[in-house]
Amino acid sequence: MRLSKTLSLYIGRSFLISFLAFFLGLMTLILLLDTIELLRRASSKPDVTFGIVLQMALLKLPHMGQLLFPFAALFGGMLAFWRLSRSQELAVTRAAGISVWQFLLPALLLAIALGAFKVTAFNPLSSATLSRFQAMEGQFLKGQKSILAISSNGLWLRQGTAEGHAVVHAVNLLQQDNSVELQNTITYLFQGQDTFIGRVDAERAILGDGYWQMENAWVNSPESPPEHVSEYWLETDLTLTRIQDNFASPETMSFWKLPEFITTLEEAGFSAVRHRLQWHSLLATPLLMCAMVLIAATFSLRHSRRGGTTSVIAAGVFTGFVLYFFSDVVYALGLSDSIPVTLAAWAPSGVASMLGLAMLLHLEDG
Repeated sequence: MRLSKTLSLYIGRSFLISFLAFFLGLMTLILLLDTIELLRRASSKPDVTFGIVLQMALLKLPHMGQLLFPFAALFGGMLAFWRLSRSQELAVTRAAGISVWQFLLPALLLAIALGAFKVTAFNPLSSATLSRFQAMEGQFLKGQKSILAISSNGLWLRQGTAEGHAVVHAVNLLQQDNSVELQNTITYLFQGQDTFIGRVDAERAILGDGYWQMENAWVNSPESPPEHVSEYWLETDLTLTRIQDNFASPETMSFWKLPEFITTLEEAGFSAVRHRLQWHSLLATPLLMCAMVLIAATFSLRHSRRGGTTSVIAAGVFTGFVLYFFSDVVYALGLSDSIPVTLAAWAPSGVASMLGLAMLLHLEDG
C-alpha cells in the first residue's frame, strides 16, 4: 500500500517538532553553561563586562549547535516514534499494510534536508561567529592584540619567489591595523623545491605591497662570506589576509570557502589535512543524520513490540554516545594521516547507517 500524503506530512511534522524541541533545549543548556564558564574565566578581568561575556557566549553558540544536529536527530527521532508507538498510530499504520520503510521515508527526507541546511547555511553562520568569538577571546581573555600572536615558538611562513620559495621565521610579531612587522627574522631561500641558495638574518621585516623590507640584515650564501646590508628587499605574494588565513582553524571557514582554501594551502606547500577532513565531514552530514533516524526508529520499534521504555531509551542514548566517541577516534586517526582523510570523514556515517539498516532488517524482516 502507498503511504498517503497526509500521513507523510503528519509523520514528518512529528519528527521535525521533536527535533526542534531537543535542538533548542540543548542549545539553551549549552548557552547557560558557556556563559557560566566565560564568567569564571573573566572573573580576574575587571574590564570584561557581563555584556561582553554574553556576546561571546552567543557568538560561540552556533558552533556548538553544529555538533548538536546528529544528537537532536537521534533523540528527536526516538521521541517522535515513541509517541507514535505509544498512541498505537504505528500499529494502525502497520495494519493498513504500510511497512516500516514507508513511514520512515518522511523522517529520512527531513533528515537529509536538515543535514543539507546545516552544511550550506548553518555552517557559514557558525564559521563567521566562531571567528569573531576567537578574536574576542584573544582580546579580552588572553590579552592578545593580534590573532597571529598564538605561538610561543614564533611565526613560520612559506611563500613563493621568482627562484623558488622562501621560509620565513620570526621570533616576535607586531600587528597594528593593516601593518605587519616581524622581529628577529631568519629567512631561508630555496631554488626550485629543495635547493638551498641562502639565508637572510634581519633585525626586523615590514610587510609592504608585494615585498618584505628587511632592515639591518646579514645575507649568507653558500661558499661566500656573510654580507651586512642596511636594507634587504624580498618579493612576496603574502598579504595580511593570507597570513591570518594560515592561522585560521577549519571550523572558522565555511563549507563554501574550504575547497578554494585547501587548494591554496596545497599549492603553497602547507598541509591541508585538517581542512580537507573538515570538508569531507561536512559532506557526510546528511548521511549521518539519516543514520541517526534509522537508529532512533530501531529502538522506538523495539519499545512498541517488547516494552521496557527506560532500558530502550538508555540503550539508544548509549548507542549515540558510542557513535560520537567512534567518530572522534576515527577523526584523530585521519588527522594523524594513519588512515585516508576520506575514510576518516565518511566511516562514522557509513558505519552508523549500516548499523541502523541491519538492526531494522533484523527487527522487521529477520
